[in-house]
Amino acid sequence: MNKKEPQEKSKEKDIQERSFSFACRIVKLYQSLANKKDGGEILGRQVLRSGTSIGANLEEASAGQSRADFISKCNIALKEARETYFWLRLLMTTKIIPSERLRPLANESNELVAILTTIVKKSRSARQFYILNSKF
Repeated sequence: MNKKEPQEKSKEKDIQERSFSFACRIVKLYQSLANKKDGGEILGRQVLRSGTSIGANLEEASAGQSRADFISKCNIALKEARETYFWLRLLMTTKIIPSERLRPLANESNELVAILTTIVKKSRSARQFYILNSKF
C-alpha cells in the first residue's frame, strides 16, 4: 500500500514542522550571539550549524532513495539534535545567554532527540519507513 494513513501524515508534518520551527528559533539565537565577544560568536556558529541541520537532514530523509538512506539521514538528524543540546547546555552553564531564555530551546532539542530516537529505532520496520518517506 503506497498511501499514507492520516495519522502517519500528521507525524511526518509534526517532526518536520517542529524541526523547522526549532531551526528558526536557533537562527534568532545566533543573531543575538553573533556580536558577543565573550565566546558567544563562536558558540553561536556551532549551535547554528547543528540546530539547523536537524530539519535539513529530515527533509533529505523524506526523499531517501532507499531504506538505508532514510535511516542514515535520520541518524544524522539525531546526532545533530544531541550536539545542539550540548551547545545549548554550554551556553546556559557559561551564562553567555540567560538560562531562562535557553531552557525552552534545550527542552525542545531534548524532545527532538526523543522523537528521532524512536524513529531511528522503528525505522527498521517497513511501517515506520513510510511515515517520513512518501516515495515508497
